[in-house]
Amino acid sequence: MSVEIGGKRLDEGIDLLVLGLGATGLALARWATLHLDGLVKSVTIYPGSKIKPCAQTRSLEAMGATCVLGTEKVEGSYDVCVASPGISEFSVFFASGRAHASEVMGEPEFAFRLSPERWIAVTGTNGKTTTTSLINHLLNESGLACRAVGNIGVAPITAIDTRAKGSWFAAELSSYQLATTSELHPRVSVLLNITPDHLAWHRTHEAYAAAKRRIFANQGAGDLAVVCVEDAGSAAALPEARATGAEVCELAHEDSGAASAAFVRDGVLTCRLRGAEHRLCAATELAISGAHNELNALAAAAAALWVGAEPAGVAHALTTFQPLEHRIEPVRTVDGVRYVNDSKATNTDAVEKALTAFPNDSVVLLLGGTDKGTELSGFAERVSASCVRAIVCFGEARDRFLAAFAEPTRREGVELAEAEHLADAVEVARALAHTDDVVLLSPACSSFDEFSGFEERGDRFKELVADLSRKSGGSR
Repeated sequence: MSVEIGGKRLDEGIDLLVLGLGATGLALARWATLHLDGLVKSVTIYPGSKIKPCAQTRSLEAMGATCVLGTEKVEGSYDVCVASPGISEFSVFFASGRAHASEVMGEPEFAFRLSPERWIAVTGTNGKTTTTSLINHLLNESGLACRAVGNIGVAPITAIDTRAKGSWFAAELSSYQLATTSELHPRVSVLLNITPDHLAWHRTHEAYAAAKRRIFANQGAGDLAVVCVEDAGSAAALPEARATGAEVCELAHEDSGAASAAFVRDGVLTCRLRGAEHRLCAATELAISGAHNELNALAAAAAALWVGAEPAGVAHALTTFQPLEHRIEPVRTVDGVRYVNDSKATNTDAVEKALTAFPNDSVVLLLGGTDKGTELSGFAERVSASCVRAIVCFGEARDRFLAAFAEPTRREGVELAEAEHLADAVEVARALAHTDDVVLLSPACSSFDEFSGFEERGDRFKELVADLSRKSGGSR
């Protein structure tokens, strides 16, 4: 193999340094140990100063890796350092790894160097997982082999060795993963939105936005960049996308008039690529709800059409895609009230998008969790003006939400309540809800005050709703 990493050809064998031993670091370390005495000469892992000897470290050492525990001060010399996405590029740990390696990168960049053909990359503050899953679904349903990888939960490195020739990778890429890319070249890139998030990792919103825009960096003629022009943050990246020479598809609900655009016309999802227009399916035929999901579907359709999927196949596959877990996921109806799990909504922008899924409903909204410190005044005004009839504030962020929704911000008739934690919030919501209402967990916060992540929080919400159903006699 003639791929070069860290100034050395892989067929010469590289000395590899891995920072972090979360899901990504573990996947990379396991791949590397399987390639010792071949592509990899040595594997050294610094899991982080808090990691103690455990089954994982002992297993990796038995496979030939070296695990350095109890410190984040790297020693030695390496061809390449691969840093896990949880380690900020501004951290001392990251700097220590960079100082001892010829090149530093994230795991998607490393995987791309090994298998650089046919990548479709998706990023944005919200909507990444749904859009990536949609692309994967549309391509596979259209007879084009595809695998969803990246931040969606499957490290690309784990799929490299078994990747079928001619298949596509649909890669969900976070800002963390994009920040350290240098050669990553997606044939289709998708930028859905850029709103304030992850400031603890990036330090500034400008650095966060710049990381997102790196998705375009290596594109050129023959490639496609799908950019949502409805979102101010992503629309600002249009000049950068155009400067690459790639075809730019402008994504919005209204037709922008560009030669390549994806939009809704007369209720029908429509894609125009280099002037050739394709009417796909009615927005009402989508199983996923909300104006934001119409945009996600359009972005995925544009990507699929660009790489060769037939319009008729794309149109049909759009109607068969089902809602993902924890993303406006219907749970069940109890005593005439619908309960919906949107635990993945960990920022205010995601909540506002979720509410568009219920234009004709009356919503009891559950807000709370770990406070991200986001500015809330504008958010409170927009939520109060929406379909929300009652708000239950809970968890660590409860007091800030209560203050943000205090009168006169709150529209007359919108009830405001509080609860200590999620279980209490569900009980309070049940008391507030009327027949035909929607109780929506769309918390605008991360979950770490109570849970290990949004998945556990969403699972717990579903358990609590199931308990309500049993108590009420099994309502559906």
